Amino acid sequence: MALLTETHEQYYGGDDFGNYQYTPLNDVINNFIISYVGDDKIINTVKRSEVAYHARRTLQELSYDTLRSIKSQELEVPPSLSITLPHDYVNYTHISWVDDAGIEQVILPNRITSSPSSPLQDEDYNYLFDQSGNLLLANKSVTETRWQTGSAYDNALSDVSTDFLEEGYGYNVDYGKRYGINPEVATKNGAFVIDYNKGIISFSGDFAGRLVTLKYISDSVATDEEMKIHKLAEEAMYKSIAYAIMSVKQGIPEYQVQRIRKEKIAATRKAKLRLSNIKLKEISQIMRIKSKQIKH
Repeated sequence: MALLTETHEQYYGGDDFGNYQYTPLNDVINNFIISYVGDDKIINTVKRSEVAYHARRTLQELSYDTLRSIKSQELEVPPSLSITLPHDYVNYTHISWVDDAGIEQVILPNRITSSPSSPLQDEDYNYLFDQSGNLLLANKSVTETRWQTGSAYDNALSDVSTDFLEEGYGYNVDYGKRYGINPEVATKNGAFVIDYNKGIISFSGDFAGRLVTLKYISDSVATDEEMKIHKLAEEAMYKSIAYAIMSVKQGIPEYQVQRIRKEKIAATRKAKLRLSNIKLKEISQIMRIKSKQIKH
């Protein structure tokens, strides 16, 4: 039976393009039960709910470093200099701001400050509580507010002047003379800090009104539409599900568990190579710059 169930006219007239490269998770579960479960198969019996659980967990694990599960959002930074993390956010891969030419300028995280919680205190420095006995917290900490009052470049390097090269000026001596400038903070692209407790990304003070792009990893199980596996990694999915079930099931010889573990590792490596999408002509074009002579 053919996999395509719609005509070319229905496909090009619709708005759901490129889905032939994926297999729905429900089909993966059905195919696994047909291929791996039975009296004459490597798994004698297993509940469908157990297969579904391991299929979701496998899809999550493959999404982190094997599948093409990177999403992106384009957002304008409000005057508060903070934006909310996406609803299906797991980890960021790339945060940048967009210049007038549409080029993405990389923004680096600021590790010399943070966004701590700020309990409210009275004039005697005692904590303040609400009616339920919980600590009252400020909307934004003083640390974050002071960091956002200037640009990340100014915060990192202070005033770039002759004082920067002289002894006796605090951390400027460390950054500018004794150890040399720190490349991590030697940037005019700004910086960001992520408050994972609040789910907010805060930007340095020069970002109000800028356009930023956030590229992040999702686990591919947030919605039913996302629960699908790329066909280039489908075999890795089956091997991973089989190993997850066999490793916790009693009565299976250890040599069979180790065999399926090796098959899982090999299939995952093969899927990662396939999905890396390396093209020889593209590499050749990029490597042509290596033949240029650099004049000094």
